Amino acid sequence: MIGVPLGRHIHTGATVCCDPISWFQRAKLISNPSVFVMSIPGIGKSTTVSRMAAGLAGFGTMPLVLGDLKPDYVDLIEAMGGQVIRLGRGRGFLNVLDPGEAVEAAQRLRAAGHHGLADEVEADAHGRRLTIVSALLTILRKQSPNDVEESLLDQAIRLLDRRVTDRPPVLADLLAVVQEAPTELREVAVDRGSIEEYQRITRGLEQSLISLTRGGRLGSTFSQPTTNPMRRDRPVVYDISGFKETDGDLRAAALLACWSSGFATVNVAHALADAGLEPQRHYFVVLDELWQALRSGSGMVDRVDALTRLNRQFGVGVAMITHTMKDLLSLPTEEDRMKAAGLVERAGMVICGGLPAAEMPDLTRVIRLSQVEQSMLEGWSSPPTFDAKTGRETEPPGRGKFLIKVGGRPGIPVRVQLTEVEKATSDTNKLWHAISRVGQRTIEPEPVTAPLEPVTGLDLHADDTADGTGQGERR
Repeated sequence: MIGVPLGRHIHTGATVCCDPISWFQRAKLISNPSVFVMSIPGIGKSTTVSRMAAGLAGFGTMPLVLGDLKPDYVDLIEAMGGQVIRLGRGRGFLNVLDPGEAVEAAQRLRAAGHHGLADEVEADAHGRRLTIVSALLTILRKQSPNDVEESLLDQAIRLLDRRVTDRPPVLADLLAVVQEAPTELREVAVDRGSIEEYQRITRGLEQSLISLTRGGRLGSTFSQPTTNPMRRDRPVVYDISGFKETDGDLRAAALLACWSSGFATVNVAHALADAGLEPQRHYFVVLDELWQALRSGSGMVDRVDALTRLNRQFGVGVAMITHTMKDLLSLPTEEDRMKAAGLVERAGMVICGGLPAAEMPDLTRVIRLSQVEQSMLEGWSSPPTFDAKTGRETEPPGRGKFLIKVGGRPGIPVRVQLTEVEKATSDTNKLWHAISRVGQRTIEPEPVTAPLEPVTGLDLHADDTADGTGQGERR
């Protein structure tokens, strides 16, 4: 009963309240404020997380959707008066070398006498920029940069911060520094006084940076000045639906860039709050389509962990969303697969929707499921049946149904039910409403239905009805 009203218990009809921040901070039910959500497509993962985001906003927590690929969350954030940042070819740019608000925040902290916090903010901004550039190189090459290249990037970014003070540096500036071969970089390369040896060592790095700056496979989305800087005082969604599904590497790179920018902004907000310069803000961070980033190259699990790490975890809830365990366990190396499974194990709670029977051996290795719970999840993954009377498919049996698992405790089966207000901001199938055929007349669109079963006039706290189920009014 503590947290966002998520829906009703499938067996008892009792109200179930659940979100990672409330269960960590107030209810003390979980050890860290994070949730891992997984199910087959079409069950309602995004809608369930949207319900949590909307409810937490009512408690004063700001949702941050760091990469919306469909988009599923744009309408919700717009309805809250939040910031929609659109990225894509011709839509907007996100400069991965932009320290964002870290520079201004460090200046404010030093002016107020908080030199230690200022140093932390600057170090965090440097580390995140180094990590995201290394991640882009990993996606581009399908393998991580070597130790020398990472050291060269580290020194080059530090050198840029000293040289370029009137604007945020861009990847072209980074390329120019590497090509210039300053003393700091030559010492790291250990070229022993030979410029030819330096050029040999840096040739691969130079080629990769040229590809990133001159519109290679990842385009120029991350090499131009940021079009719409993220704010820390309002809900935010990065709309990256402009990247096509065929651009798998570009979509993964966009997700990582959004995560880097978003978590850097959160860290700045917490540092200023710690110093008493701004009010304490709580955030609910949504990381959707996690599998796309993890599968974009070897070693990406470590990159994701570094980008999403926060120095101050208090007050920040994280929702990680993927389809199945096989998404995590199909990574190229055994080391990456073990680390990806660890993301599920370390989550404060795991919420599972419909999953096929083939998933159960992998899933039960990381979370404990009874045979009854496994059968329930398998049943929810069944496809919809065809209704001969209406000539249409019925609703999938698992739509809106989820099992909340915390450690080895028995799961809580819940059905998420939308209110009338939510239907307008939770429609993930907008493009399918208008039906037309080439060479034929345009068919009138079918009436819009919510992705999860709506309940008109639902009172999520009215559990004391005559029959004890809390659903007397529905009947």
